[in-house]
Formats: sequence, C-alpha cells, structure tokens
Amino acid sequence: MTDAPTPESDEPAHDPEVLELAQKVFDLSRHGDTDTVAAYVNAGVPANLTNDKGDSLLMLAAYHGHPDTVRALLSHGADPNRANDRGQTPLAGAVFKGEDEVVRVLVDAGADPQAGAPSAIETARMFEKHELLTLFGAH
Repeated sequence: MTDAPTPESDEPAHDPEVLELAQKVFDLSRHGDTDTVAAYVNAGVPANLTNDKGDSLLMLAAYHGHPDTVRALLSHGADPNRANDRGQTPLAGAVFKGEDEVVRVLVDAGADPQAGAPSAIETARMFEKHELLTLFGAH
C-alpha cells in the first residue's frame, strides 16, 4: 500500500522528502501517535491530507481505532465527512471495524451517518449494530 499524497493540482509531488514525510504522517495516523500527528499538523501538514487512495489522515486514524488521534485531527479542522476514492467515510469505516468510541467521537464532531457509500447507517444495518442505529437516529 502506497500512501503518496494527493496533489493540490494536476502536477504530482516529485520531491522525495515531501513524499517521505507524507508517508510518515500517514503511518503515524494509522498507528495512533496522537501527539506527533498533532505536532506535524501544527507545523503545517494539512489536516485533510489524503493518500493515493483518497484516505485522509482522519480516515486512517478512525479505521484503525485511535479516538485520541481522531479528536486531535478534528480539532485541527479535519473534515469528518471526507470520503475516500471508494466513497467511504471515516464514520462508516469506524462502524465497519467496530470502533464504537471512534464512532461516538465522529458523531459528536458532526459526522453525517448518511454520507458515503455504503453509509454508516447502511454499514450498521449490515452488521446489525442496533445501538449505533439508535445513535444515528435510524433505528
């Protein structure tokens, strides 16, 4: 899995140091190194940075079950509804992985349980997660 950053324009990033730094921040998010992720974002790494699959730092932290990292990214402006290239949102990813604390953090931050495909609501129905359907107001 490569985590090349998505360029802001049609011109891809070519600087190997930039790509290496982006890979490091993606890995930190995936592993829940909250303080270091927050430090990089404070230093100028975009809170909504995405990899070559459209996965944001928030998506990686949510999917891998790191509520503190999710909170930190949200507090720095990460979009809780930003879908990846497959249409999946961080909330639906957290529902899929059974990360209930992350789900609650995202809902508290305004994540839309109807966003994405499949949505968090559809995912909760698929896995018969009735308590989450109640949380989403969809039960």
